[in-house]
Amino acid sequence: MAEHVIPHFHNDSGVALIEIGVQEFMCVGAKPPFDHPHIFIDLGASGERVCPYCSTVYRHNPRLHGTESNPPGHLFVEPLAA
Repeated sequence: MAEHVIPHFHNDSGVALIEIGVQEFMCVGAKPPFDHPHIFIDLGASGERVCPYCSTVYRHNPRLHGTESNPPGHLFVEPLAA
């Protein structure tokens, strides 16, 4: 069993920059069904990366915790199966 879950972030709002509270995450682009392949991104030493699919700039913000984002509301949560 995995020791921790990698958070997934989306950019349904189409903002250019999303600050996040983690260094490693998955970008899904827009929410399904308009998502792109869910890719792992490590922000590395620079603390900033551009998603190669949707061109969203992700930047680590140490003032944010875990799955928080700025602007808020960009954490992607998989809908529960019916």
